[in-house]
Amino acid sequence: MRAEGHLSSEASAKSNPSAGAASRPSVFANLSFTVILIANSLSNIGIAMFDTSMSWLMTSLNPDPMMVSAVQVATMLPMFLLTLPAGVLADIFDARRLLIGAQVFVAAVSIVFALLVTFKLASPWALLATTFVLGAGGALGAPAWLLITPMLVPKEDLDNAIAINNTSFNVSRAIGPAIAGFIIAAVSLDLPFWVYCAGNLAVVAALLWWRAPRRQREALPTERLISALATGLRYARYNRDIDSTLMRAVAFFLFASAYWALLPLIARTQLHNGPETYGVLLAMLGVGSIVGSFLLTWLKQRLGPDGLAALATLGTIAALALFAAARDPFTAGGASLLAGASWIIMLTTLFVSAQVALPEWVRGRGLAVYLTAYFGAMTAGSAIWGKIASLEGISTTLYIAAAGALIGFLATARRKLQTGAVLDLSPAMHWTRPVFARRIDDNEGPILVSIDYQMAPENRPAFLAAIQEIGNERRRDGAYAWNAFEDTRDLGRVVEIFLIQSLLELKHLRARVTQADRLAEQNAHQYLSERPVIHFLLAPKRSRETRKKGKGMLFTAAPVETPAE
Repeated sequence: MRAEGHLSSEASAKSNPSAGAASRPSVFANLSFTVILIANSLSNIGIAMFDTSMSWLMTSLNPDPMMVSAVQVATMLPMFLLTLPAGVLADIFDARRLLIGAQVFVAAVSIVFALLVTFKLASPWALLATTFVLGAGGALGAPAWLLITPMLVPKEDLDNAIAINNTSFNVSRAIGPAIAGFIIAAVSLDLPFWVYCAGNLAVVAALLWWRAPRRQREALPTERLISALATGLRYARYNRDIDSTLMRAVAFFLFASAYWALLPLIARTQLHNGPETYGVLLAMLGVGSIVGSFLLTWLKQRLGPDGLAALATLGTIAALALFAAARDPFTAGGASLLAGASWIIMLTTLFVSAQVALPEWVRGRGLAVYLTAYFGAMTAGSAIWGKIASLEGISTTLYIAAAGALIGFLATARRKLQTGAVLDLSPAMHWTRPVFARRIDDNEGPILVSIDYQMAPENRPAFLAAIQEIGNERRRDGAYAWNAFEDTRDLGRVVEIFLIQSLLELKHLRARVTQADRLAEQNAHQYLSERPVIHFLLAPKRSRETRKKGKGMLFTAAPVETPAE
């Protein structure tokens, strides 16, 4: 899978569970959407042809299972390493410019490699290096692609636009590999690489032509890159919905990656066929994903997200077993159909689960965390299955992967998906603006926030249970340390303490609180007998002499009290 196209259409399609719904003609009345769609469709066909050709080229250069699966590793590893920083960039900078830069880079590298193939200069290590570099370019653009579709169409047409993107990607994945397989067999190996170059140039031209709507200017200064990265990781760490989605994703993709990594060898060594058969197997995966997309809404209404995940996992286990047993193209083709349908159902379910758990301010970074887990599992899985296949054979490896997928499903089945769909993640903006005795610069800190809560002693256990959710909220939104303390002399008093890096981070924290967070606070506050009181304590600035002596770390005890709503 060439990563950038795989995500530009497929991942954006997964943000809507009704992706198989029929589209309205009004969507195509939007010229920007239509132009980007056509360019992406051409690019996706080129990407599907490129993927097929790269894997088949490696079987010609070096058929060792480790080297063949290394193509998948080289594709996924840069996505694993770079997607999260790219998500930060997508949240901070202009998505269109980021995409143009990434696509120009990918187009340039693809042209250089096409020349190497044309002049018979490609080697196994040049192939792997090119795949890695192209994956890096795709990683830089992947999160930005997820943010593009809502800019192309009005909100009321977004469902239809996502459905069309999904159909376009799956059709491209169905026809591209078959075309590549027959071109390799009948014409030459280098032609699919030039088609891929043309698709990349089409996307660059479309992005240069398109003018994105202006983003609303933030009231607060832009976050710094490192701080924004840490914030995204912290948000995912303390969001239970994202946490469950990540665990389910790793448990599935780690084992499902086996047939992606070994499919060229299934066609070549297990079925004893040529590139046209490999292209047909990849095409059947695409056809299966189309069928899965159209069945998705009907199945979700009857099974729910967790039932969908179970069905997709069982389908993948059956597909892995069929691949292991296949000795003819018909059995392998049936396995590909089943694998493609199961793949799209699971990807959709997991992606929606991640998206509905994220507020707007952290969506790029949050989705990048999910994609990092996805690519990490695919990278590790491809390397593992390639190594096992070189030692134990292809069939045995696929049976082991099927057993592992079943164990992974049973181990994570209690982690529920799409639970964030019922939450209101719009900004609450209900905190009272803090008032300080002197002017404080945005970069001053750290700031210790202390909140006094008073309640009847009998309400203390219920309040302590409820405040744990508030603690997760504080840490998600910017606090790097949090705890709640009981007063040993007053059983009705609890003090919440958390640390913020700077005044700017405090402002960001206040802006990040959602309506769902506010409900959690109200749930805890129902046990109180008095309104809570907030104290802000600022660490004093240290002079150079004080820093040398290691002093000056105490907080000033001059807080200003502000009531909290």
